[in-house]
Amino acid sequence: MSGEVAYIAYHFHWPHEEIMGMEHHERRRWVDEIARINERVNQGCAG
Repeated sequence: MSGEVAYIAYHFHWPHEEIMGMEHHERRRWVDEIARINERVNQGCAG
């Protein structure tokens, strides 16, 4: 769980309290979305 919180906070700069107030499935959804964003950015840089 702390990895999820750090990952979201690093990328979106949301406060710890806000992230911890989310249900686990909601945090997982944001982690997945960040991963998709990073993939698109990395593909754009490689092209």
